[in-house]
Amino acid sequence: METIKIKQVKSRIKCPRVQKLTLDALGLRKMNKVVEHDASPAILGMIEKVKHLVSIIK
Repeated sequence: METIKIKQVKSRIKCPRVQKLTLDALGLRKMNKVVEHDASPAILGMIEKVKHLVSIIK
């Protein structure tokens, strides 16, 4: 399966709790941190929920 890199580019301050939990589930706890995940439907759905806070590095 294809892997994607996800980088948190905006702060999670003043975000709803659900979005903070989604960032935690992705492994993003600090700004500018990059994590690598498989491009599964579950991961892509999480990215869609917080797309304004993250960027995808191909």
